[in-house]
Amino acid sequence: MGIIKDRFKAKSDLVSNEIKDLLKEHGGKKIGEVTLSQIYQGMRGMTGLVSETSLLDSHEGIRFRGYSIPELQQKLPKAQDGSEPLPEGLFYLMLVGELPSDDDVHHVTSVLQRRSHVPTHVFNTIEALPLSSHPMTQFVTGIMALQTESQFAKKYAAGMSKKDYWEAAFDDAMDLIARLPRIAAYIYQRKYKFGNHVQPNGLLDWAGNFAHMLGFEDESFKELMRLYMTIHADHEGGNVSAHTTHLVGSALADPYLSFAAGMNGLAGPLHGLANQEVIRWIFDMQKELKTDLPTKSQIEEYVKKTLSEGKVVPGYGHAVLRITDPRFTAQMEFGKKHMADDPLVQTVWNIYETVPPILQSLGKIKNPWPNVDAHSGALLVHYGLVEYEFYTVLFGVSRALGVLASLCWDRALGFPLERPKSVTTELVQLWLAGKHEIWGE
Repeated sequence: MGIIKDRFKAKSDLVSNEIKDLLKEHGGKKIGEVTLSQIYQGMRGMTGLVSETSLLDSHEGIRFRGYSIPELQQKLPKAQDGSEPLPEGLFYLMLVGELPSDDDVHHVTSVLQRRSHVPTHVFNTIEALPLSSHPMTQFVTGIMALQTESQFAKKYAAGMSKKDYWEAAFDDAMDLIARLPRIAAYIYQRKYKFGNHVQPNGLLDWAGNFAHMLGFEDESFKELMRLYMTIHADHEGGNVSAHTTHLVGSALADPYLSFAAGMNGLAGPLHGLANQEVIRWIFDMQKELKTDLPTKSQIEEYVKKTLSEGKVVPGYGHAVLRITDPRFTAQMEFGKKHMADDPLVQTVWNIYETVPPILQSLGKIKNPWPNVDAHSGALLVHYGLVEYEFYTVLFGVSRALGVLASLCWDRALGFPLERPKSVTTELVQLWLAGKHEIWGE
């Protein structure tokens, strides 16, 4: 492998084994207010952030300002003749903390319509990328190109007062949310539809217009986009995309830079990219089994094969949830209403009945239940949006609602630069031996 690479591998193997032994013996020992296991294992369960917009309960699921997803589906305003909540209403709720009226939501929609113009240089920047570039690469590139429009950056450079940070952040957040569907749809048409771009329709709501620009005029697809954009918007502050947006924003990076950083995190296979992994796994199973509707026993055998190969079943398990993700349930109910006879959707439901008992039998899985990613792809495929590499971009457009609302709150509350203390394994070992105090800088 090369001298340096070999030495690094040898050293990292040694330290990895030392850490395993250390955690086995001392993992539950408190280091400050947390345990050694927590600082080595992704800060799981460590409360260290404030996020005003939503809260994730391990046994209830996500609540937006105290409202569950079924409550939002009932209480938030809807499009004319529609039955799914308008995501503009959820954004209002997260930002203001109160349920919006129909007039409030119409106002948000009109503001977003007025702010939705995307400068030509943004499209030119995207066009400079190879067509083979992953949609998330193109999406983040578009966001970064759009950063030239940041009011926060311009006002900060001019000497903006701290008390005005929130207003500049708010304006950037509104502009970004307004423009993201246009950028995302442009990428979709560029990469998959030979550049046959669809101009926005200013008479439609935010999600409905997004569906239109993607090239889908089916009213039930517009309803799916309204539901999708609502349920993917936020998941409290500790997930990668939300935390990264908050972290970068804490350095007073403007909302464009902060959101782009969060989207780079969303593109990871253990976060937003998981939705494309789910549909790829199902397609691979159908191909191997030579059927569009495998039986539960066939699914069971394929799942066991996946696990025996040291792989995970994508879409199952969650770092916090210990129940079936309510976002999965909302999508399942949508499927039952609009496409109950679809073989792919039925396969998702059969997987749901098959996988949890298998994972439970392993004895090591804390949450064998499906998360939001386990279902979304099948709904999109039903309408013809089969390009699963694009699914994370849809996730990103939705997630902007939550993380940018939170960023406005960060600036309004004057939250400081985020700077946790870190330690080395060597220092931990000295501390355990009573030879070093570990606190402070």
